[in-house]
Amino acid sequence: MIQAFGLTSNPRQELPPAVDDVSFEAPTGRVTALLGARASGKTTAVRLMLELQQGRGITHFRGRPLHRIPHPSREVGVLLGEVQGHPSRTVRGQLRMLCAAAGVPVQRADEVLEVVGIVSLREQRLGTLSRGMDRRLGLACALLADPHTLVLDGPAGGLSAREGKWLHGILRAHASLGGTVLFTTDDAKEAARTADRVVTLEAGRVIADQGVADFSRTRLRPRVAVRSPHAARLGVLLAKEARATQRSVEVVNEDGNRLSVYGSNCADVGETAFRHSILVHQLADEVGDAGPAVSGPARARTEKVREVEPAVPQMAVVDASSVADEPLPVMEPAEDEAAAPMARAQAHAPSAQEPPHSTGTFVVLRADADLGGASAAASSSAPAPPRDERAAQAPRTPSIPAPAQPPAPPPAPLSPLPPPITIHPAPSPLRPLRYEVRRATGIATGYLTAAAVLVASAIVAVLLARTGHTPQAHLLAAWPQGLPLPPAALGAGLLGAFAFGDEFRHPALAADRGTVPRRLGLLSAKLVVAAAVAVSLAFLVVASDAVLLHLVYGEELTEVPADWLSTSASWLALVVGCAWAGVLAAGVFRSTTAGLAAVLAVPVLVVPLVQKALEGPSVRTAAGLPSRLRDLALVHWPFGAERVLAAGLRMIAQPVGSALMLSLTALLCAYLLTVLRPRAR
Repeated sequence: MIQAFGLTSNPRQELPPAVDDVSFEAPTGRVTALLGARASGKTTAVRLMLELQQGRGITHFRGRPLHRIPHPSREVGVLLGEVQGHPSRTVRGQLRMLCAAAGVPVQRADEVLEVVGIVSLREQRLGTLSRGMDRRLGLACALLADPHTLVLDGPAGGLSAREGKWLHGILRAHASLGGTVLFTTDDAKEAARTADRVVTLEAGRVIADQGVADFSRTRLRPRVAVRSPHAARLGVLLAKEARATQRSVEVVNEDGNRLSVYGSNCADVGETAFRHSILVHQLADEVGDAGPAVSGPARARTEKVREVEPAVPQMAVVDASSVADEPLPVMEPAEDEAAAPMARAQAHAPSAQEPPHSTGTFVVLRADADLGGASAAASSSAPAPPRDERAAQAPRTPSIPAPAQPPAPPPAPLSPLPPPITIHPAPSPLRPLRYEVRRATGIATGYLTAAAVLVASAIVAVLLARTGHTPQAHLLAAWPQGLPLPPAALGAGLLGAFAFGDEFRHPALAADRGTVPRRLGLLSAKLVVAAAVAVSLAFLVVASDAVLLHLVYGEELTEVPADWLSTSASWLALVVGCAWAGVLAAGVFRSTTAGLAAVLAVPVLVVPLVQKALEGPSVRTAAGLPSRLRDLALVHWPFGAERVLAAGLRMIAQPVGSALMLSLTALLCAYLLTVLRPRAR
């Protein structure tokens, strides 16, 4: 069950809040529709429920707010707009990656593909899916962790009638299995056709909370749609004939040459038009949406028609295009503000009052502001009671109760403000390492980047060997003296920047909570995967360059140097450090470009600063460190470990190594600050 209490959005400048004190329930085993026109507050209410937007109120999902649920994706399945994912990722790859994030077996991806009927599209790219297939994939993502509750914002928007029918069939099946379903829509017919309960919003407030039977009776009515160049004249004639035959007919002027006739049929309307030689362009039976309210300009036009035609007070000419602006005043406003809660408490009781202008023997259909629809009074052939008796039976103001009714209760005290809604960060993937591996290997960007690095390194190595003045280590690494970094280091930094950059561009982890997590578990997984990719890239570059140089120039350029161990360690540390700098910078600044810029800033900006700091006679070097370590140690270091340590210290003492370590330390502190600051709040 979903229980929403006092959902209120924060007002924007001088504008009223988009959602104001919205409270409703969506019972278990039922499909609930949140109905409203555009800009009525449906999406804002859903975002407040899911704690994606700041405001006030609280929403319980089976008795617990969302931030108190350990694994929200296993409790609530969410579909908001388009599927969030990289356009080059396949449908199956997207679901497998989300399986690792939700901590469910990978076989679940194939199961939900069968449920939504897109097994044949499992190798299709996300960027090539149609609107209907994208909606099916979004529903598959919502069902992936087998949640109890489904919350969908406009799931049938843009779908064909067949696809919409299929979608609502899936929602009905989920509810029949004991789940809870809440979806938003702006189509009253869709809500009446597919939901068990309809909650109607208007201007950010709940104006009706009804079962589907009451909603269909009060909101949807059969009508005759008429289109004629003489619509106004035809409307007056239809109203006159209805008064003469004592029938309840309502004529609504929708837009210039269009009429909606309630309480009649095509035959009667067609005969009336034929007898008076009125040209008709369209005549069809429909099910009309009465609309939640009637606008103020429509009431002004209604009063004008009553002045012109005083003999036909039963006809109401209303502009349905502006039907959601302002409610029709069924009864005069109360002088006391305490009458408002009582009026809302009477929302489920259809009004049977007559307008003060009625003088005939029947009552026409009218719009009821509290119900958000129209209530119908039955026709009667008996003479109308006197005005005094009618006033006694139906009081005009809620503050003056009828003699037969009990006195109005005193106004209830104002309830305290609901608690504030805080945007909580999304949880880390339950299996972060598996998630990161699937994310990195699911698209061709990494493979293309690695291929470009190998080609560039091979070309640079051949050109450097031709000049004949490059050391062997720089030659195998394809690192010219004039470049700040070799191609392999730049490629590793770019791949590291993709780790968080693509996450913020295509936030697959933000589907249910709205933010990309910055937890240490996810960071550790990205660092491990980035280091593995960087080491693999470094080995491939050296191996390919050595093979190419051996084929072109012979064995003299590919001999193994004597200090190969320390040189290899320095080379791997440089590539891995650049990859980590890209990961941390992209995570801090939320951009792939910023991650690559941080990698380039190490040799361009930080190295000169380190060189200036290391200049001068007061700076000590690491020379003679192995002998000093041997003197200090009680026993000799096994396997020559002092030489490895000395090589590491010499690497740190280099300007590039010092600058890289300084940059990594600063970026790691900045990342930890961004992680710990929300927790402190």
